[in-house]
Amino acid sequence: MKKWLILLALLIVAALLAFWLIGREDAEEQETPENPETPEPAEIPEEVLTMAPFTGMQGDGPYGSRAVMAVINNHPAARPQTGLVEADIVFELIAEYNITRFLALYQSQFPVNIGPVRSARDYFVELADAYDAFFVAHGYSPEAKQLLDSGVVDHINGMQYDGTLFKRSLDRVAPHNSYITYENVELAMEMTSASPSYSTKAPYAFSAPGSNDKLGGQAASIEVSYGGDPLFTSTYTYDAESQLYGRTSGGIATADKETSQPIEIANVLVIETAHETIDAKGRQEIDLTSGGQALLFREGSVQDITWRAENGMLVPVGESGIAELTQGKTWVHIIPETPGIAQAVQYSP
Repeated sequence: MKKWLILLALLIVAALLAFWLIGREDAEEQETPENPETPEPAEIPEEVLTMAPFTGMQGDGPYGSRAVMAVINNHPAARPQTGLVEADIVFELIAEYNITRFLALYQSQFPVNIGPVRSARDYFVELADAYDAFFVAHGYSPEAKQLLDSGVVDHINGMQYDGTLFKRSLDRVAPHNSYITYENVELAMEMTSASPSYSTKAPYAFSAPGSNDKLGGQAASIEVSYGGDPLFTSTYTYDAESQLYGRTSGGIATADKETSQPIEIANVLVIETAHETIDAKGRQEIDLTSGGQALLFREGSVQDITWRAENGMLVPVGESGIAELTQGKTWVHIIPETPGIAQAVQYSP
């Protein structure tokens, strides 16, 4: 009887051991299947911009902020201006008659204060749209207001925010005293649900100073005039040590009002295009799409080139394609084709 009980116990233990081994094998098969599924690839992060798209500079990135374009007053009563030093590109265009105005593009640097901010023209709005920039102005021509009301660009305007987002300085009289801080520009972007991120693709090509041996003739001194008025004549002088151009306007050095820091520019691009006076106030219609003749000044030299609009952005073009700019900031003069570059631009070695 005892032998039978011992045998039965042994059989029970053997059965339990067999079930345990089978369960262990099943568990191992579940943990390490014969044909494991291929794991999903990790998400690839978006490209980080390590080169500033409008200056070609590297080192202070990433450059992921959306461009801001602000209309800045260039009347003699508005000088010196605030915030031009930080601009990647400054476009100088006629606002009325021969009075010019600046459209400053900020992307790699943003100033604390910007101004005096002045009223928009339709071609300013069109450029802001082309560069996918958040547009800042104080006032507008009828044509510009129509574009802004249509929602073609994200924007903020001092006509609606005078005394709130835009502040008046006490040392100047209107309309030469409206300013906005970059902090308030960021607030305006939030208020208008505008994207704060860079999304366009800049079409420019850059080279480091001294790396291009195919530069043109010497041009260390440059003068660009609008209608012969000395108050709106810009003079650039190349400094071989810094490899940059200093700028004067009406014979006075262009510098920041708050810091006294002088403007220093790597490239001066002059393009000519059709202008037409459209009203009794001297406002202009400017062709920014057809392309035409241009001069590019860089590293103390001059190149006779052309320009074209690429997705609305103004691009210098050489014999073999897009003309390289020297890394750094650029000033773009847009002048009437009559009298044209030959009359409006003078330069010497």
